[in-house]
Amino acid sequence: MDALKFWKTVVRDKVDLLEKLLGLFAHNEVRFCVIGGQAVNAYADPVVSLDLDIVVATSQLPKVENLLRKEFLVEEFEHSLNVSMYGSDLRVQIQTDPRYEEFPLRAEMHEVLGVLLPVASVTDLLKGKVWAVLDETRRPSKRQKDLADISRLIEVQPHLRNKIPDEVLSKLL
Repeated sequence: MDALKFWKTVVRDKVDLLEKLLGLFAHNEVRFCVIGGQAVNAYADPVVSLDLDIVVATSQLPKVENLLRKEFLVEEFEHSLNVSMYGSDLRVQIQTDPRYEEFPLRAEMHEVLGVLLPVASVTDLLKGKVWAVLDETRRPSKRQKDLADISRLIEVQPHLRNKIPDEVLSKLL
């Protein structure tokens, strides 16, 4: 079974949410990149997740939100738009925190979920994971997952260790 078919089975995506979202982005020339756990999967051994975290170019965000609302269920939160469809357990979260706005500019093409996608550079990805770990408003279980993702990244790219603040490194030991 190929990676995309496996992942679509796990997220029970019977309505092709991923393909529809990527098609909408391609048709409208949306600049974006994958962040979060799926991006970590592009650099390290993959871990199964129902989530797909994305950053869209800030200048395109209002247009993208309008387009998404025409085809998908969209919930707005403080720093994200959550996109879903009936018939799929895939959870797409579009990060709207302005700290991520330049990530798409430095994105690199990698295979994610069996599809070639723009993925945040490993240094940007690590930066985002550090921000997430240090965000005390996030649920402790999410922060632990972010720590695990940082650990996965530095296992395959040990030189990244020196880019991690001591306060985060101390939690990895």
